[in-house]
Amino acid sequence: MSRSAPDDARVMPTPVSHSTAPAGEDPSGAPRRPVRWKRLLVLLGSVVTTLVVAIGALFTWLWTDAKVSTVGQEAFDNVLAIPPVAGSTVDKDGTRVFDLRMRAGRTEFRDGVHTPTWGFNGSYLGPTLRAERGEKVRVRVSNGLDDASTVHWHGMHLPARMDGGPHQMIEPGDTWTPHWTVDQPAATLWYHPHPHGRTEEHVRRGLAGLFLLDDEESRALPLPDRYGVDDLPVVVQDVRFDGARLSGDRGLMQNVGFLGDRTMVNGTLRPYRRVGDELIRLRLLNASTARTYDFGFPDGRGFSLIGTDGGLLERPAVMKRVQLSPGERAEIVVRVRPGERLMLRSFPQDGYGDAWQRRFGGGDDSFDVLELRADDRLRPSPAIPDRLVASELPDGEEAARGRHFDLKLSGVNGRKMDMGRIDETVTRGTTEVWTVRNANGMPHNFHVHDVQFRVLEVDGSPPPPALRGPKDTVFVPAGTTVKLALRFTGPPDPEVPYMYHCHLLYHEDQGMMGQFVVVEKGRSAGTPPDHGHHARGTDYGSARRALGPGGGH
Repeated sequence: MSRSAPDDARVMPTPVSHSTAPAGEDPSGAPRRPVRWKRLLVLLGSVVTTLVVAIGALFTWLWTDAKVSTVGQEAFDNVLAIPPVAGSTVDKDGTRVFDLRMRAGRTEFRDGVHTPTWGFNGSYLGPTLRAERGEKVRVRVSNGLDDASTVHWHGMHLPARMDGGPHQMIEPGDTWTPHWTVDQPAATLWYHPHPHGRTEEHVRRGLAGLFLLDDEESRALPLPDRYGVDDLPVVVQDVRFDGARLSGDRGLMQNVGFLGDRTMVNGTLRPYRRVGDELIRLRLLNASTARTYDFGFPDGRGFSLIGTDGGLLERPAVMKRVQLSPGERAEIVVRVRPGERLMLRSFPQDGYGDAWQRRFGGGDDSFDVLELRADDRLRPSPAIPDRLVASELPDGEEAARGRHFDLKLSGVNGRKMDMGRIDETVTRGTTEVWTVRNANGMPHNFHVHDVQFRVLEVDGSPPPPALRGPKDTVFVPAGTTVKLALRFTGPPDPEVPYMYHCHLLYHEDQGMMGQFVVVEKGRSAGTPPDHGHHARGTDYGSARRALGPGGGH
């Protein structure tokens, strides 16, 4: 018979630990991190890594996608349209009268696709107006659109009330009839709308045209001068299509404004032109709203620059590239060889800004623009003369005063455009030196109404040959300072202002613009016309008829 152990002997005693470590710590005393925190850290690291990779991939895609090139991509199979020379009549007093009508329409840029557009006397762009120095002109501008707009005579020296700036709005159904006397040398000028805050849209939709001035001095020179034959208008625009319509959307990080993915000349996609002369004159107009071009030829051949914005140079300048920002013009003469096909191309640009601005502002882009097809036998052309015309530009030596203009997207000299504020007052008959600086980190340019100026300096150095002629618009890349000499010859008007502004039209619409008036010595600026009064009849409306009808010089 076995003996049973006592009850307490059958109960196993609980081991007693002498450690006092709190929960979450190792018994040895070392802290212990819960497993869940390790998992969170791993998860967070994975998310951050994925995010960095995604951002890098997105940036790489944006960087790569931002560069545009049409070089060698398209067959140039459309005959270049040549804008017709506008018909005119001559009044008994010798005034040449033109008629322009703004209208909406549809244009077949691509076969079978009809794009809604605006134009003057047609569905897209407008005719070429042509007048002589010393001639009195009158233009009856009627508005057949549903929107109010204006017509500005870009590069023209004329009274402020005839300038077609944002104070001279034309309501739908109304007619505005500016008139003035042409008092400047032969030049390639142009016309386009200038409504405050909407200029980019109106120009992009097709409202633009050339205004050519002639004089006896230029006509006597042996230069190509048969319009549409050896003297070709070349109105260059960049476009992008969204289905049938013209797109106007800015791309991501495109702070210069709208940039298209292809170009047109005179409203023609993929244009070519047959030429039968040894020397061909191209009147280049950058009518794009934001894109800057650097024109030249693929084989690197030189051409002669004979004219800039406001007319001919004193001497032709041989070069291989000419850079034009929006609104700028250049007249070049190029020699073609029998039977060749010569492409006018816009090349990537060095003088545009830093790598970021070049990529996202269009400076890295390249375009085939216009193909010249030379006949197998060419008519001989006379040599370009060594001297062209004497300069009428001021040299700045007798400047009455200087002014400074800082360009920023937020405004000029820190102020956004105000239709009711006169920013600068200049005295009639004086010369001034304006210093224009761009420290904004993005490209700008600078356009002044009424005058043609001389570029005195670029970053403290003499200007390159392309900037030595008469100019009304000058490119000012980031970090650049230009010094300009301007002479103001009137007529004076203390109440009606001219404009100065960036001609990258998105920037202008954002308020990068100011106003100046020309007054007689000792006079002060008045009050600009009410922003709400639009042009009617021969001036800007009955509320402003006290200003008078304007007139010539």
